[in-house]
Amino acid sequence: MLNIAMFGASGRMGRTIVPLVAESGDLRLSGALAAAEDAHIGHDAGVVAGTAPLAVSITSDPGHALEGAQVAIDFTLPAASLAHAQQCLVRKVPLVIGTTGHDEPTLAGIAKIAESMAIVMAPNMSLGVNLLFKLAELGARALDAEYDVEIFEAHHRHKVDAPSGTALGLGRAVARGRGTTLAEAAEYVRHGATGPRRRGTIGFSVVRGGDIVGDHRVIFAGPGEQIELAHHAQDRSGFARGALAAARWVAGRPPGLYSMMDVLGL
Repeated sequence: MLNIAMFGASGRMGRTIVPLVAESGDLRLSGALAAAEDAHIGHDAGVVAGTAPLAVSITSDPGHALEGAQVAIDFTLPAASLAHAQQCLVRKVPLVIGTTGHDEPTLAGIAKIAESMAIVMAPNMSLGVNLLFKLAELGARALDAEYDVEIFEAHHRHKVDAPSGTALGLGRAVARGRGTTLAEAAEYVRHGATGPRRRGTIGFSVVRGGDIVGDHRVIFAGPGEQIELAHHAQDRSGFARGALAAARWVAGRPPGLYSMMDVLGL
């Protein structure tokens, strides 16, 4: 039985993951964390997630949440990820980070911690999305710059970062396929008299509205044809199952910053 500490237990992803942990035959929820101001502090994590009581109270103390844990899963806020990783390092608990929207200093700090412990970090934990990353890279490698690339993404109105971490991951995959970097090729804003599209750019289109779980498309628009790769999330269970697959995989791994590509063997 693998003991899991859930960081962000009262959030959308936490409430999706906790029941799957309870239903599994090989995982056990050992701790649950939420922000200090969260109304669910002190409540049973299972009840908050809409399942049977699990005798695990949600706490605001990361150290308490990590007691007895063998792996931690983090779906909180970007500003909290580095502190959570540091707490895991102190207790030698491998970490799966599903949070997105980190700034460069935070990413550098997480990479530094990964020199001493195993961390799986990915812009999207869905198995299908990670296959899409690979297909986007292969498509970009096969199709030359005559094919303009546009990445479309749509999410619910509460999402705070844009483009999504998944869209940026797709952009990085396309850039790798074309032998460049996203920093060099990305085009995030179009407004007014923009002129013709620059050759080789990777464009982004963003929608925020309603309760959209997550839609992503990579469009290769070329001479006389258009190729689309797409993933449509119907609910959050795909992301949750991927996070649990990562948790099972990372337990006992040597230090390093791993991705879902490592988990999937891609």
